[in-house]
Amino acid sequence: MADPDSPQPAADDSDVALMVLVAAGDHGAFRQLVERHRHAVVATIGKMLGDPVEAEDLAQLVFLRVWKNARRYQPTAKFTTWLFTVARNLVFNETRRRGRKREVSIEEREAGGVIQADTSPARPDQEMLEAELRAAIDKAITALPENQRLAVVLRRYQDMPYEEIAVVLKTTAASVKSLLFRARETLRQHLAAYLNE
Repeated sequence: MADPDSPQPAADDSDVALMVLVAAGDHGAFRQLVERHRHAVVATIGKMLGDPVEAEDLAQLVFLRVWKNARRYQPTAKFTTWLFTVARNLVFNETRRRGRKREVSIEEREAGGVIQADTSPARPDQEMLEAELRAAIDKAITALPENQRLAVVLRRYQDMPYEEIAVVLKTTAASVKSLLFRARETLRQHLAAYLNE
């Protein structure tokens, strides 16, 4: 499926070369890696947690781990696969740490969203409808179980192949396809009102 002449392998070769320099303590190489991948990491974490402020904080921790573990990094998979595995571990740890507090937080946000939607004046312009749909999609994704949520985010927003998602989730490509199927069914149910319009 992947074209061997595509720029993807060159980008990964460049990332691996930068990681060799980072392992030697090169701050400039580390800065390049951060600049190259920061947006994708922040966006992925943001979709996982539903909170852009926390996404920024956790992304900093991801890159701190990259710096600290640079000497142990082995290019057995694409650099981005390893990077998103680090992000996954931090997000899952954070989600578990918050436990019930997170559930209450989501419920409060949902209640807040309903109140805001009910009290705001109705304006049927396209931008408002699109923003409402984006918010509903984000809320539905945030409500998915962890592995389904990360599979959806990596596939949809990072365009990651099934095999790489499998490495990040420590499972098989077939399992990833199953996770995505179940996630899509759940999202369809949550978004039925929007899909029927």
